[in-house]
Amino acid sequence: MNHFINKKVKFIDLGKKDYKETWDYQELLFAEIVATKIENRKKGLKDQQVTTNYLLFVEHPHVYTLGKSGELSHLLLDEAQLAGKDATFYKINRGGDITYHGPGQLVGYPLLDLDNFFTDIHKYLRYLEEAIILTLAEYGVEAGRIEGLTGVWLDHKERLNPRKICALGVKSSRWVTMHGFAFNVNADLSYFGNIVPCGIADKAVTSLHLELGRPVDEEEVKVKVKQHLANLFEMEWEDS
Repeated sequence: MNHFINKKVKFIDLGKKDYKETWDYQELLFAEIVATKIENRKKGLKDQQVTTNYLLFVEHPHVYTLGKSGELSHLLLDEAQLAGKDATFYKINRGGDITYHGPGQLVGYPLLDLDNFFTDIHKYLRYLEEAIILTLAEYGVEAGRIEGLTGVWLDHKERLNPRKICALGVKSSRWVTMHGFAFNVNADLSYFGNIVPCGIADKAVTSLHLELGRPVDEEEVKVKVKQHLANLFEMEWEDS
């Protein structure tokens, strides 16, 4: 538990950035936060430092990522086919199975010391989902959760055609988080046809622009998601 609570969060919009470069950047920030926590354990209360929190927004080129609990067979492309689609593939250290990132998708990576907010990973995941659910409601799109599955879904009640619009996959160590969510805003869904998304073969994926029947202003979506995250986590934004 932190002696000094810091609810300030440095927001950084990385724009369009390579997945591996962003992953390395996350690892750097994650290590910095964890190192501060470890050092604080060696110090008296008056000498302890606050831990820094970050929220990164980014859009990646076409890439498939496989989490620790995923199966490689859920990627339906070989190396040559990946290259033909101008896509890359990485095994990574988050939870979850396989997912896709690409243009038209808002990817959010909160690097938070949950000791500054609450130490409950289940609640953390639900808050990430809730920020997307509330954003979708502003566009007149009803979304929610399906029991036993992470992420944000449409047709989550009747389940006649349940489809995922936002995937989640996170890592946490010493209550510090990394990785996060991928929200399909103007995404090319054909790329999802090359995987078994999140290991779920019998449910579809969708994108906000398809649900609305028009392209969506991605900068506007960023503002809405950022505001809902701030409200839910009681964050204060800090210049990065």
